[in-house]
Amino acid sequence: MELLSNLALGFSVAFTPENLFYAFLGALLGTLIGVLPGIGPLATIAMLLPITYVLPPVAGLIMLAGIYYGAQYGGSTTAILVNLPGEISAVVTVIDGHQMARNGRAGSALAIAAIGSFFAGSVATLLLAAFSPPLAEVAFKFGPAEYFSLMVLGLIGAVVLASGSLLKAICMILLGLLLGMVGTDVNSGVARYAFNIPELQDGIDFAAVAMGVFGFAEVLNNLELREKRVSLTSKIGSLYPNKQEFMESAPAVLRGTAIGSVLGILPGGGAVLSSFASYTLEKKISKTPERFGKGHPAGVAGPESANNAAAQTSFIPLLTLGIPGNAVMALMVGAMTIHNIQPGPQVISSHPELFWGLIASMWIGNLMLVILNLPLVGMWVKLLQVPYKILYPAILVFCSVGVYTLNYNVFDIYVTAAFGLIGYVWAKLKCEGAPLLLGLVLGPMMEENFRRALLLSRGDFMTFVERPLSAVLLGIALVLVIFVTLPAIRKKREETFVEED
Repeated sequence: MELLSNLALGFSVAFTPENLFYAFLGALLGTLIGVLPGIGPLATIAMLLPITYVLPPVAGLIMLAGIYYGAQYGGSTTAILVNLPGEISAVVTVIDGHQMARNGRAGSALAIAAIGSFFAGSVATLLLAAFSPPLAEVAFKFGPAEYFSLMVLGLIGAVVLASGSLLKAICMILLGLLLGMVGTDVNSGVARYAFNIPELQDGIDFAAVAMGVFGFAEVLNNLELREKRVSLTSKIGSLYPNKQEFMESAPAVLRGTAIGSVLGILPGGGAVLSSFASYTLEKKISKTPERFGKGHPAGVAGPESANNAAAQTSFIPLLTLGIPGNAVMALMVGAMTIHNIQPGPQVISSHPELFWGLIASMWIGNLMLVILNLPLVGMWVKLLQVPYKILYPAILVFCSVGVYTLNYNVFDIYVTAAFGLIGYVWAKLKCEGAPLLLGLVLGPMMEENFRRALLLSRGDFMTFVERPLSAVLLGIALVLVIFVTLPAIRKKREETFVEED
């Protein structure tokens, strides 16, 4: 009954005209940046962070959340129709979705993706509503030692679940932790690694780094690609799947929802890993695996359900523990701190209207996305006709204006430009930027909790293993390290991500 009363509070907040407008705006922008390759939810949310400063906290978070899960919807549209994934989590959808379009079943593929996404998003939101309060109660028992151990586990999980080389992921995490140490030390008041540059005494702004690595760098990478004019492979046709397609896709939707709901909670998991894991599972358990890659409905239904479920459940560790599980959630931390809201278990008790209003808005936003993506599919594809040489100056201007308005400091634009060039080089070296951003956000939090734990234990390092919960978390982290270094597991991990690379 308490859950129902809380959801009633959430819907009363979400159904105000202002919050409905920002839910729609977030869904619309999410679909747009999902359709257009080269932008992505990370850069878009980073660009819009300054705007949330003038919005009420609930409205700002509703809009940013809508952008994130809306991008998962939009990415499937171009993946199916023009063989071009607008969002990285839609890379797997290209394999069978575009083949369905070439077989004259484009409308059916779009409907399967939208219905699967809506179902998965709704179920994952229900899980978020049901499990967040109990987890928040557990989190109240966490002390500094437990939080430090949890963050260690989170960073190791991000390394294990990151695509590509383990060594590169570790290096990016460590670099992020080092960048997080730049600035004035809270205890001593001494500037660290500032190199006598006054602007660095407050640290490196994570939004500037995010927009450089994921905004500027992405523009540079896309400018290298030869300009192509996009055209539909075939007519969209009927939006109603036939009986066989429905029977083949329904179980895949259920399995994808389960996979995405679990992997979305894990540090470093998120929508991308969930979609790949779902596709791999569907292909392995299928009685006709040879049909995958030739237009199998399960190859669309599973990944699309998984990435949307993961997008919703990735809010669970953020809202209950205050720990961002992926780079987008790291930016959500910034959006909350702009309004002096500390992410963590106290959000539910201190700001119930924000927590439950955000959850209710996810159901509303998912319904809006079905309406936006199916009837208006032709409009979204026409946007791909816009030459990239017109788009990229606008992206750079929005990024620069967004960075500047955070602190009204030109130095932040220089930082963004520098990390744009660095991010471009990292992309060539196949180094992921997401682990770096997690390290940058979690680094100061880890240091603060590490110091507090040692102060409370009077310098005894054994406090991290003597406290039961902390010891369990560190034990799980150690098991993950040993597990991923086993040759057989490492080989299997590389095979899982081979298509992404």
